[in-house]
Amino acid sequence: MRIEVLGTGCMKCRKQVDEVMEALRATGVEAEVVKVERIDEIMKRGVMLTPCVLIDGKVVSSGKVLSAKDCAALLTAAGAGGQHA
Repeated sequence: MRIEVLGTGCMKCRKQVDEVMEALRATGVEAEVVKVERIDEIMKRGVMLTPCVLIDGKVVSSGKVLSAKDCAALLTAAGAGGQHA
C-alpha cells in the first residue's frame, strides 16, 4: 500500500503525517508513506485543498486533518480491498 500526504509543509499538513503514522502503528498495516510538498506535484493530482491523503493513488481526504482513528478505518478498508470513504 502507498499512502501519499499532500501539503506544502504547514502545521496541518505535518499533523496529518503524524496521524497517518499513528494509524499505521495502531493497525499494524504496512505501507509506504510519501510526503508530497511541491506545489507542482500537488497540482498534477488535481488537488485544490490540503492536507490531502491518497491511498494507492486515490484521494480519500482533502482539506481537513483526519484523526488517527479515521485514518485507521481507511487503512483497514483499503487493506481489505474495501471502498475508501
